Amino acid sequence: MSSIPLTLNLIEGSVSLSFSPQAARELKAATDQLMERLKAVAAKSTPGGGGKVTPQPPLEYRYTGEVFLEIFCNPNIWPTPFAAKVLLTIRNVNIRLTTEAELTRIIEDINNYLEQVR
Repeated sequence: MSSIPLTLNLIEGSVSLSFSPQAARELKAATDQLMERLKAVAAKSTPGGGGKVTPQPPLEYRYTGEVFLEIFCNPNIWPTPFAAKVLLTIRNVNIRLTTEAELTRIIEDINNYLEQVR
């Protein structure tokens, strides 16, 4: 387990949690896939984008370590990847935090964490 915490910047404030580099790489892969789904939805919904939008599966990421982290995002409801927000739940025995966060900010936070643990 890395001694460097993952800090996620929220719309107001931030939260830091114990997180492993391997879990961060898995979360990065999941958010990369989500960005591709969001781009597919945005391309189909623009004029000249070509017809009916195929519904894309949501991101449902879960991590269990010292704390439980869940990230959910439905790519079908956001007009662009840059407008997308995720529902973030962090909990352990003593506390539960559920809030929204900007997807682009979460991706940036994950990339910053991975740079630190290399």
